[in-house]
Amino acid sequence: MMKWIALYLPLRWPAGIVTTPELDQEVGGTSPVDFAADVVELEALLNLVTTHSEKFDGQSHPIFGRMSEAGWLRWAYLHMDHHLRQFSA
Repeated sequence: MMKWIALYLPLRWPAGIVTTPELDQEVGGTSPVDFAADVVELEALLNLVTTHSEKFDGQSHPIFGRMSEAGWLRWAYLHMDHHLRQFSA
């Protein structure tokens, strides 16, 4: 139920959502090291998700569990939108 609400209700994800420890850069994730290199890696990952999205079909998300290809694409869009809004006024 939470997956459907987060992915398909027409609501923006709120600020301050606590992420899982394995993704949190201050706990178990990766710390930022070199911004330019991080941007290059992000571009490569976005390219992978958008051009080879079929590879994600049925893969498990740490919060939402198994997701379809369409679910992964929707999640990627919402996740990117959420973070880009952090930098807007």
